[in-house]
Amino acid sequence: MIDGRTVTTNLPWEVHERRLTAAAHAPTRLINDLEAAGHGVLTLAPEQFLTLQAGVPKPGANMALIAAGTGLGQALLIAEGQDYRVIASEGGHADFAPHDEVDVDLLRFLRAEFGHVSWERVVSGPGLHNIYRFLQMRAGHAAPEWLRERLQREDPSAVVGEVGLQGRDPVCVEALDRFVTLYGAQAGNLALASLALAGVVLAGGIAPKIRSKLGKGRFMQAFLGKGRLDALLSQIPVRVVLDERAPLWGAARVATRMHAS
Repeated sequence: MIDGRTVTTNLPWEVHERRLTAAAHAPTRLINDLEAAGHGVLTLAPEQFLTLQAGVPKPGANMALIAAGTGLGQALLIAEGQDYRVIASEGGHADFAPHDEVDVDLLRFLRAEFGHVSWERVVSGPGLHNIYRFLQMRAGHAAPEWLRERLQREDPSAVVGEVGLQGRDPVCVEALDRFVTLYGAQAGNLALASLALAGVVLAGGIAPKIRSKLGKGRFMQAFLGKGRLDALLSQIPVRVVLDERAPLWGAARVATRMHAS
């Protein structure tokens, strides 16, 4: 969102702050969904989080927010005294970086289809399906008929996630495992980029649904796997937001502050 105007990436929308203000006959402010989520995170109680790593939070340090859902949102929470300034970003569209030979082949597979391959192409709902399509092709055999039917009839990303969690198809299991690993890797990248010593928070619709996978080690292993800085990352708290309404609470917080000013 720039100068009160936004053209959405995953929806055919163009939204103008001034037009909304005129239509609503009331002050309005456009904020990025991750900016709203960032404000919302600041309103939540401790029991509304799942802790993946307790860490040793540093008072007065920055936090970071990453959220895989329809896309891959990222935001920075910059410490300002006792509060935070929430800054939206488009970091999900940064270049995807492979971590092993399978990732290299995944990059080639997606590059042939999309050209530029961003982190959002692999760490998002559609990204999970992209990983599954690649791994199914790599497996060299067709998926079971019942799975093919479900993938055609339902949201394929949701199907891959559900079947992967249930362990009913090995390719879905492998796809979900790789998704979790890549999610952890990019969360670690964001932690380093923002020096988020007060914590990294996972939001969005996917993380609560796959919390059992996130807690089994792959995510944190990838998060920490940064060579000489893995000791620093081991001190950073990592939590999952369990309340999917966090962006709504954040929007309410922003609106309350607008009214107060």
